[in-house]
Amino acid sequence: MRATTLLSAVLCLKQTRILDVRFVLEGLLVAVAPGTRVARCSGCGGRARRVHDRRWRKWRHLDLGGMALWLVYEQRRVKCGRCRSVVVELVPWAEPWSWFTHAFEDAVAYLAQRTDKTTVVDSLRVAWETVGAILERVVKRKGPQDRLDGLRRIGIDELSYLRHHKYVTIVVDHDGGRAVWAAEGRNAKTLERFFEELGPERCAKLEAVTTDMSESYLSVVRRCAPSTTIVIDRFHVQRLVHDALDEVRRAQVREHGDTEEGRAIKKTRWSLQKNPWNLDGLDQQKLARVQATNRSLYRAYLLKATLCAQLDRQQPNVARDRIEEWIGWAMRSRLEPFRKAAQTIRTYLEGIVAYVRTGLSNGRSEGFNAKVRTITSRSYGFHSVANLIALIFLCCSGLTLRPAHAYPDVSRFH
Repeated sequence: MRATTLLSAVLCLKQTRILDVRFVLEGLLVAVAPGTRVARCSGCGGRARRVHDRRWRKWRHLDLGGMALWLVYEQRRVKCGRCRSVVVELVPWAEPWSWFTHAFEDAVAYLAQRTDKTTVVDSLRVAWETVGAILERVVKRKGPQDRLDGLRRIGIDELSYLRHHKYVTIVVDHDGGRAVWAAEGRNAKTLERFFEELGPERCAKLEAVTTDMSESYLSVVRRCAPSTTIVIDRFHVQRLVHDALDEVRRAQVREHGDTEEGRAIKKTRWSLQKNPWNLDGLDQQKLARVQATNRSLYRAYLLKATLCAQLDRQQPNVARDRIEEWIGWAMRSRLEPFRKAAQTIRTYLEGIVAYVRTGLSNGRSEGFNAKVRTITSRSYGFHSVANLIALIFLCCSGLTLRPAHAYPDVSRFH
């Protein structure tokens, strides 16, 4: 049996002819050629008969028997009448400007989706700087043509990277449970780019947008999608009152010092922050002592617990009335941190009531952010934000990859 015939069956390269094979110091070189004699333009895919010149190129393929395997071909540059330019011909085993075959790139993406940097580098013998570019091509080739099609309910959040000095804005589809858009930055101009790509027609079809209380995001949503319902994320609302409670506690500690009232406040932070149903016996004792010795701090605790309880309501109109009553109570409480929190809640009241009505939050976005942080930790950094965005789409957009398995046609040998 000829070696080229055997390799043709083993490699399973579609529309590819095996011409020759030889061993070299760096591994195995396999001379190949496209199955069609007439070259095809890599820009438009049409036939291009006018050949400008030829240049030898090689592409890294999956290892064979532990040896590096390279495909080599004298690739033509053709003059395309449609594109009106000189471009390289299209080859069936690789992208036009890639030095790796489709099978090799799919294997890199599969491992990068599931494991850490060291495993990818050691298993496939490829530099980590190269992995980012490969992931961009795989996501573009394997992902959907238009991720923004059919969006109805979305979440907008930002993710910090590069030691928290840089940010990426991520848009999540609540219905599909996937990341659909990402770009560098966290300001209004960044989000405007998303709505420009979405277009006015699809913006009009948006039903709900969940976000935090960032005016840079909210102003863009109001301007670009005025008919959509803005839902303020519950986590950020609760954090307002939790932070206000902590400010009151610290102020009371400073005021009372090493007195009986001050000693009663010590080590009560987590007991005050817990939900009432999560309090154990020791927590209840601490709260009872606070109630008996420090009325201001206990009032702050009641304000926090009461607002959180209103967010659990099922009737939006009742929730609005109760939150408005809570705002009046907080403004009369003589606790400055809660007065500030109440003013903020009054500003975003409709978005908070929309949470009660829809039940939507940025929990899915926060979950994706936690997943991306794990990915960035195991990747030990990125050389460009494009690499990070490609990895976000690879792992969080619902893209399913399979190991690069080949099944030879054994019937040809019988």
